[in-house]
Amino acid sequence: MATETTYGARAHARAQEGTRAEAMPVVPASEWPTPPCEAGHLVWAETVEGGNYTHKVLARGTELRLTDLRGDACAHLLLYAADRPWERLNVADTVKVQWNAYLGEGRLLLSDQGRVLASVTVDTSGRHDALCGTSTLVRNTERYGDGTPQSPYPAGRELFKLAAAKNGLAPRDLPPSLSFFQGVEVRDDGTLDFTGSTGPGAGVTLRTEQDVTVLLANVPHPADPRPDYVSTPLEVLAWRSAPTRPGDPLWDATPEGRRAFLNTTEFLTARGLA
Repeated sequence: MATETTYGARAHARAQEGTRAEAMPVVPASEWPTPPCEAGHLVWAETVEGGNYTHKVLARGTELRLTDLRGDACAHLLLYAADRPWERLNVADTVKVQWNAYLGEGRLLLSDQGRVLASVTVDTSGRHDALCGTSTLVRNTERYGDGTPQSPYPAGRELFKLAAAKNGLAPRDLPPSLSFFQGVEVRDDGTLDFTGSTGPGAGVTLRTEQDVTVLLANVPHPADPRPDYVSTPLEVLAWRSAPTRPGDPLWDATPEGRRAFLNTTEFLTARGLA
């Protein structure tokens, strides 16, 4: 179809309506071919190509499922309280408050206010990382020759900058991130051992405990020793559910977790949100 004229370009663009690519958001989300819940409850359905990013504001009590479709996705995650972005994911507190440097089912993702932003309710991967953060422009340029967002080797922090800008956030608002599906272990001498992924189909489900802004960058883990830039598609699905309540096993799993949930509930109750 000729696109030399405005009319031709418009006709060409309109002809693409309804076309499905392997990696793209599905709008409305209810048209996702295999929803994990009632179609009307699905609020986010997207496949993120390797070397790309996405973002969304999710309501409290949303279930967010990430799936490593081919075994080489790495979902770098940042979370912010949706209406007050100064409260954000604090990786250091997430680790030290729970006395554990390893993410997995039952772990809580905490802010520096001692409140829960999200909880990990399902994990079939077991290969995650709360220690290394994401890749940077300098590192990717040294390693691959480039790290800008438009290059074949975009760095995670550069993609986070784009996602942040679309939510009114600046580079100074980017704290250290968490990584799902590519893990590291700490050796006895303090060095890190890259453990890689568990293979295709692994998933992790988060439950949002507040209204949150989610930023995701799907790029290679910075500790991945492979010389090539390897990053495969990440599936992102989210649906309406309910936040963790007293009586849920997750609420009382640890004294530290219970206090974090109480801090969260007290804050939201004072604002008329819980």
